[in-house]
Amino acid sequence: MCRSIKTLRPPMTPEVGEEDVHAAALQYVRKISGFRAPAAHNRAAFDEAVEAVAAATARLLDSLEVRGATSSHAAVP
Repeated sequence: MCRSIKTLRPPMTPEVGEEDVHAAALQYVRKISGFRAPAAHNRAAFDEAVEAVAAATARLLDSLEVRGATSSHAAVP
């Protein structure tokens, strides 16, 4: 789908920060909406979608159990 979104789970990416989660969410929303930067009348919906995807991503990463890896990411809840 969107090749610029990188894998964020350990051990693929040992340290994941809020910026990584937000960047992946932004790329996803850009891809599915077709907007790199939305018009002013779509900005609130766009920003809300980015935050929702980032929150879902953080929950997913916090819930994953990866064998042989310790959880060291600092994803946002």
